[in-house]
Amino acid sequence: MTRNWTPLAVVYLVVAVAGLVGTWTYNAIAIAQGNDFIGDLVSSGPAVSSITTDLLVVAVAGSTLIVVESRRLGMRFAWAYILGSALTAFAFTFPLWLAMRERRLAARRAEADSVGA
Repeated sequence: MTRNWTPLAVVYLVVAVAGLVGTWTYNAIAIAQGNDFIGDLVSSGPAVSSITTDLLVVAVAGSTLIVVESRRLGMRFAWAYILGSALTAFAFTFPLWLAMRERRLAARRAEADSVGA
């Protein structure tokens, strides 16, 4: 179970958990208060709209990277990370994908080392 968990993969996993806890803490508060979550994102002024646009563009670029890099590395279920971001947060799924990518790269290095030995 601990195979291919490089230090970088662990860092990405910790960031993923922080992203999940951080975003869902505020999501829970918004739900408990009965806020219009989507309306608040786009109508609370230019600063919030700027941040929303910024994060949306990063999410689109990151989702593209997930698809392209997953195909290149032979990682399955890339779509699950993108769908998961809509259900949880991109701040969770993107670093989670980075952790799994790092594990895949470590596994490929280990395979190459065993073939070369």
